[in-house]
Amino acid sequence: MRTLLLRQRQILLFIIAGGLSAIVEIGSFKIFSVYLPQVLSGETNFHGIHFPLSNVFSTTCGIITNYFLSIWFVFERGKHSKKKEFAYFMFVSFFSTILSLAFFQIFFRFVFTDHLDAGFFVFSQEILSKISAILLVSILNYSVKKNVIFNG
Repeated sequence: MRTLLLRQRQILLFIIAGGLSAIVEIGSFKIFSVYLPQVLSGETNFHGIHFPLSNVFSTTCGIITNYFLSIWFVFERGKHSKKKEFAYFMFVSFFSTILSLAFFQIFFRFVFTDHLDAGFFVFSQEILSKISAILLVSILNYSVKKNVIFNG
């Protein structure tokens, strides 16, 4: 029973940490996607890739936030040293970033072709794509982080 409660608690904390990290990532993406195109004209469409630097910078902000929330609140230290744990976390995050960027492009080009007016807020095509990519990749992240990185 204790194991079941601990597992459910951990999933809840992972969702909260992921949600906070997603807020950081989406918020910073919004900032980057508004201001970077003013400096770099190719940011909105760089050889068919939409918002590449905004995605990379915002994902980096989200990863750093998620790492600290994960080690402080979600997972117990695993069998790895802190350096090795951090290296594994960054490797998984790098792979996740590549997946997230790919999913973002797919959603941006093919799925969300227009904005979504929710009445109280309008979600732009790029924000809808970013949110969807984050949700998809977070499922993989939990499994890998739980079973490989923090497997104490």
